[in-house]
Amino acid sequence: MDMPVEKTWNTEEFSNVANALSLQALRQPNAIAIHYPTSGAFRKNQYQSCTYLELNELSDCYARGLHQYGILPGTRTALMLTPGLDFFAMFFALFKAGAVPVLIDPGIGRNSLKQCLAEAEPKAFIGVTKAHFARKILGWAKESCELLVSAGPTLGLGGINLKKLKEMGGPATGETLHTVKPEDIAAILFTSGSTGVPKGVVYRHRHFNAQVQMLKNAFNIEPGEVSLPTFPPFALFDPALGMTTIVPDMDPTRPADADPEKLVNTINQFKVTNIFGSPALLDTLSRYCVDQQIRMESVMRVISAGAAVPVRTIRRMENSLYRDSKIHTPYGATECLPVSSISASEIDDRLVDKIESGDGVCVGKPVQPNKVRIIRISEMAFNDISETTEMPLGMPGEIVVTGPTCTDSYWKRDHDTAMSKFTDESGNTWHRMGDVGIMDGLGRLWYCGRVSQRIETGKETLFADQCEAIFNQHPDLVRSAVVGIGTPGRQTPVLCIEVNGKLSPVESERVHFDLLQLAQAHSITRSIRSVLFHPGFPVDIRHNSKIGREELAAWAEKKMQ
Repeated sequence: MDMPVEKTWNTEEFSNVANALSLQALRQPNAIAIHYPTSGAFRKNQYQSCTYLELNELSDCYARGLHQYGILPGTRTALMLTPGLDFFAMFFALFKAGAVPVLIDPGIGRNSLKQCLAEAEPKAFIGVTKAHFARKILGWAKESCELLVSAGPTLGLGGINLKKLKEMGGPATGETLHTVKPEDIAAILFTSGSTGVPKGVVYRHRHFNAQVQMLKNAFNIEPGEVSLPTFPPFALFDPALGMTTIVPDMDPTRPADADPEKLVNTINQFKVTNIFGSPALLDTLSRYCVDQQIRMESVMRVISAGAAVPVRTIRRMENSLYRDSKIHTPYGATECLPVSSISASEIDDRLVDKIESGDGVCVGKPVQPNKVRIIRISEMAFNDISETTEMPLGMPGEIVVTGPTCTDSYWKRDHDTAMSKFTDESGNTWHRMGDVGIMDGLGRLWYCGRVSQRIETGKETLFADQCEAIFNQHPDLVRSAVVGIGTPGRQTPVLCIEVNGKLSPVESERVHFDLLQLAQAHSITRSIRSVLFHPGFPVDIRHNSKIGREELAAWAEKKMQ
């Protein structure tokens, strides 16, 4: 029988984030922590289950094995396991051992992966056999890696496998939990590099602890819920929140291509209450549900992040759920998450009109206790908040934020840290989001686009997401992207579009004319006089949602020539 436990883990005494799993194992030992797909040579994927007690004991065993093998407190450890039981158990085992997991998105490309690993200089590498082959052949972290653990056969690649590590963890009982301080480094999480080079964000234990608490409070998450997180790193919060995790049977690096029928079947089978997915995944899932007239009966909450969620996707998602369900679209970044959030119920017709008129994308009020300011855009570094100029309400500027989850540095990137971080009179770290925003009179934050993707014509400055919301209303468009070609200060704005299906020459001419008419109907888009049809926009690897406007701008410049 599950017993009530009065301890709390988010304190100085329990600052190791792995305490969250240990205490869930005490509170609800027999509750299912994770359902994960397994496959064999002659059968389709099936799901197996693991309780909180079993997951905690497996992570303890792995933690003891890590110590025996030489992966000690402070050891940076590249972790490249596929989502599943071992991924969860090993992640918490590394925390328990006091090691520092290094997480890099496997979809960012070989060269970027190699660069990230060279910067992180991990001493240990834990991954699937395929990752070890790539490590060996491509020379990943060859100067630093000494301790190797494979999730499959080692095949002469060196090191040991998970079975051997488990044996080294032995039959010993009792918990392994390295004592840490809130300021100690917990992990290095690399950004996807979708709007710049990938950078290793230094997470301290206090950052993870604060994230769990803020997510719980912001979305009213309760222990015992069933979660389907389609973005693996987000799944790591589930055990800390006491939820049962369902590992989806999909390629996490291609959420837009997930099989919606399979997702719906999984949701129904396990009575999923909470879904986390990128806008691209929700677009795929909601289209299927609307087409098939399906309402997902068990789902109480949907959370989507990674890029701005189109209103039409939110409305389709609402039609796929029951009325008392909540849809949340939080705003944030790897460096600071969550920053703000808005629910679908707040996006009324008046707000939609403002979005579609080019005011920006409303991303809601800051999540407490975050503080958000809008400052004048600058290419300079700041040491102190007194060096910045705060913009009046309603005026666009750069978004900066401080709060418990605001990280303070990038790993071995002093210049990037200096450009992105500054402090205030209380010693708090502020992070420059790299985004343009507006704060309205109701305390809501509006996202306008990336600072680096603004278009400066010499007469005005255009912000991509403000302009694109005007054009995205056209029924023939999948999406649009406004880019600038030429030298900043003398740029020419160009509208790139991705259309539904294949249009005839006559239809293409009609769409072209419609969009130029739309541009003239709004003051912020009147300088846009060129429209280019693109076969399929480049998007980020992590969420398949952020448009690669830098790549599009280079393409547009060639086309215009």
